[in-house]
Amino acid sequence: MTPERVRPDAADQPYVGLRAFRREDDAKFFGRARESYEVSDLWQAGRLTVLYGPSGVGKTSLIQAGVLPLLDPGKTDVLPVGRVSHGSSFPSAALSRHNPHVFALLSSWSPAETPTRLAGLTIREFLRRRPPRHDPYGDPVLTLAAIDQAEELFGDFAHRQPYREWFISQLVEALDDDPNLRLLISIRDDYLAAILPHEPKLAGMARARFLLTALDTAAAIQATEGPLEGTGRSFAPGAARRLVDDLRMIRVGRAMGEEVVADAKVVEPVQLQVVCSAMWRSLPEDVRVISSDHVRRFANADRSLTDFSERMIAEVARDHFEGDAVRLRSWLRRAFITELGTREVVYQGETVTAGMPNAVIRALVDRHILREDIKAGTRWCELSHERLIQPILQNDHVVVETESRAAPDDYLRAAELSFRDGEFALAVKQAEEALERCGDNTRIRAEIESFLGNVAYRREDFEKAVSHYRTAAVLFETLGATSAVGRLLAGIGRLRLAQGRTSVAVRELYSAISRIPNDMNIQTELAWALWHDGHPDAARDVLNDVLGREGNLAEALRARGEILAGLGRAEAALRDLDRVRPLQWPSTRAAHALALAFLGRFTEAEREIAAVLAEAGDHGPVLLYAAMISSLDGDVRRADDLARRARTAREPALPTHLAAEADRLIERP
Repeated sequence: MTPERVRPDAADQPYVGLRAFRREDDAKFFGRARESYEVSDLWQAGRLTVLYGPSGVGKTSLIQAGVLPLLDPGKTDVLPVGRVSHGSSFPSAALSRHNPHVFALLSSWSPAETPTRLAGLTIREFLRRRPPRHDPYGDPVLTLAAIDQAEELFGDFAHRQPYREWFISQLVEALDDDPNLRLLISIRDDYLAAILPHEPKLAGMARARFLLTALDTAAAIQATEGPLEGTGRSFAPGAARRLVDDLRMIRVGRAMGEEVVADAKVVEPVQLQVVCSAMWRSLPEDVRVISSDHVRRFANADRSLTDFSERMIAEVARDHFEGDAVRLRSWLRRAFITELGTREVVYQGETVTAGMPNAVIRALVDRHILREDIKAGTRWCELSHERLIQPILQNDHVVVETESRAAPDDYLRAAELSFRDGEFALAVKQAEEALERCGDNTRIRAEIESFLGNVAYRREDFEKAVSHYRTAAVLFETLGATSAVGRLLAGIGRLRLAQGRTSVAVRELYSAISRIPNDMNIQTELAWALWHDGHPDAARDVLNDVLGREGNLAEALRARGEILAGLGRAEAALRDLDRVRPLQWPSTRAAHALALAFLGRFTEAEREIAAVLAEAGDHGPVLLYAAMISSLDGDVRRADDLARRARTAREPALPTHLAAEADRLIERP
């Protein structure tokens, strides 16, 4: 009788490899029982729990496969694990003005929701809209929300920084609003100092921190043996211990002609997964009991980690060096390994590190080749582990076949991650590779075109963005995807508005509405376009209709409040604007100040408009509202100066009806 075959297919693999454990992997997750229970208890006990630890230590895995399975669904309402950065092929130009961190978080908390609805919500509004949950006794259950990889909030990406404080203030507002809300934030330990100043605002004394460290020997053995349950395989006595001991022992150099080996005492989870996955793939199919000899032959730590490092270096070389892994390895050797064969700590500059763009550094950190650290307020990086020294020092002519992302979807997902991290050129390269591979797959081709439109939009190349969106719309039209076409046309409308082509914007938005008549956010964008096109009364009528159907839509309230302020309807404007506090956008704050001035509250109005002018730049309506405030307060000369600046402003320019108001305020010789 032949033994039952063991198929080491990807779906059957007991070890997850480089990716993080998911919620459905909880049966494979071992070695973290204590940490899982402690984090679960802390999360439910206080308003804020900060889980921190080095990159690759398994924070995401702990949350997903360790903590979430412990939570009682009858006593807790658990949101999907959130992120604060986002990459997607959804046409981002179709979204109303929003905080990208908030939008990313709400998108991950509610992935099935239409993005246009999420873009206009605050965190508190989103949580209030969720149906209340109660336990069997009728008491409200705890709402558990998690934000993973929160270091993305504090990274050095310029396009993220202006929204950070606003995002944190929304978290504070949501926590203050709901006493049953509990927040778990997971962050790399080198970013812990960045979040510490915000802890008192978020949670006062009701906060806790938990440091996640590498696996000790006993936990590492559990993480090695446990996943084999139910696979038909098991370890012989002492075999898993040998694998773990091999990972603990690190060759750190030579002294007196002898090799020096150090005991690290702990095992890095990433390395354990790399070695165990390599062993599983290499074992003969008829092996039932994995012996120490099998471990020696198929789970050699140095060989497995050498293969791993070569694959990771080759991947980065493919994306950033046209496949020249020799050049990348040579740079790593020069920059990160001393003459004595030890790790070198390298200062990380604002945009360049050791002569290499920081995009390369981030790619190597993501693949666990480098790790970052903050010392004395400055950022440094080094090889993630001593074991990587020898692979990098080896023969430069080693050629590694990297596993190609064969499917266009894989390239598109990679492009979305690059876009999320601000690597726009790499995102375009990967998306174009996806286009070359998609053949006659119209759906994926349309998604790629929409994504390329997003990249062009972020780069403020509006004409190219329109071209990509238009192509995507045509492709989706052939598939009968009416809603997708409507969203793309809405994006084109907003782009035309940004270009000052207001009449074209109105036509595009009407066309979008004909396809998605019940999307109130697109209706709101139409109102803005009508206002910019010189039709404030028509814009107000559209907004009245929107708010008649959905009375708490924040973007519609903000738009109507601004329009009413410009029309001199001060009390009505304040009623709308006071419902969307805090006022974040300069034009909204300027409209609020103008409404105050119309009511004779000049001290408040001047204080508010002074703060707005400091950041308004070349914003035509803001400058005009400031001129109108000065005029109402009797300062004719200042009103004249501001009105002249408003008349020539271009970001944005004044709508036709407001240009006439500016002309009225300008003193004639």
